[in-house]
Amino acid sequence: MKKADLKAKKVSDSKTIMTEMVMPNDTNPSGNLMGGNLMRWMDIAASIAAGKHCESEVVTASVDHVSFTKPIFKGDIVTIESAVTRTFNSSLEVYVEVFAADMKGNNNRMCNHAYFTFVALTDDMKKTRVVPDVIPLTREEEKLFEGAERRRELRLVLSGRLQPSEAKIMKEFFKKL
Repeated sequence: MKKADLKAKKVSDSKTIMTEMVMPNDTNPSGNLMGGNLMRWMDIAASIAAGKHCESEVVTASVDHVSFTKPIFKGDIVTIESAVTRTFNSSLEVYVEVFAADMKGNNNRMCNHAYFTFVALTDDMKKTRVVPDVIPLTREEEKLFEGAERRRELRLVLSGRLQPSEAKIMKEFFKKL
């Protein structure tokens, strides 16, 4: 199937919201949520968004720009929001934001965000498949959409799958290195 044959979908069609409570077994000795546990929850929320968009199984290809800005404590309620920002041929980028608050809804704060890249798989899960385009409608969706190509190129350079000299969007940045 060709990309042109697929019907594009709105960013909001992939939006996923997941909520978890931080239990004692989720924390480190300081009583804070362990980063690995949070990353697992983020990967689940992001893969649901990607799967909804592609209407297929997806696998995580990369995670970047993981930012832990505020601690999440035992007993906090964690809300994870994810949505597709842009699609390419068989891959797509998903932006994930993490919020936390206490059980009463107090001390609500954004604690984390990251970009996940997924690859869509065929029904037999042996090959990649083409994914539909995404349509950004809001100013924030447009901003994430526009930056996705630059982030993708940087990911490819950092992974060694693209030479800095072959970079088109990040060319000026790589000239300075």
